[in-house]
Amino acid sequence: MASSLPFSVHQTLPNRISSHSNLNSLCFFSPPSNLRLHRRIRARNASLTLNVQCVSQAKAEVVTKESWNKMILESGIPVLVEFYASWCGPCRMVHRVIDELAADYEGKLKCFVLNTDKDLQIAEDYEIKAVPVVMLFKNGEKCESVIGTMPKDFYIAAIERVLKQ
Repeated sequence: MASSLPFSVHQTLPNRISSHSNLNSLCFFSPPSNLRLHRRIRARNASLTLNVQCVSQAKAEVVTKESWNKMILESGIPVLVEFYASWCGPCRMVHRVIDELAADYEGKLKCFVLNTDKDLQIAEDYEIKAVPVVMLFKNGEKCESVIGTMPKDFYIAAIERVLKQ
């Protein structure tokens, strides 16, 4: 089952943990932002129940070539789009930042992600040569872009410039 997931787990959590188990030896991982994981672990013959949860719901919506015009170009509020590829490691780091920004600017800015491998024509239209690239649009026009993996402050500065226009 683990081989069908887009990440690898180095240690499988057992169904039960005995009262002699060393909880410090459990291996935790950071799953992709669109995965929900919930695992309940009970110690045998003990009243302790350990709930392990990794819940991370993506805040940025997926946009495709079919929905591009309506969601991006015809949006009534500014839009941020992350151009990414599923095989791109730095893109995963940017996903987390974009999800945080989507929550921080909810109601002021819409955040989307576009897979450049699936929607190559959109990427070509905006001359995307490498990923990740984050572009900001206002009134259907590209206003700002941030190329590569940058600290959250770079994205915030670009967003604030677009919101002030």
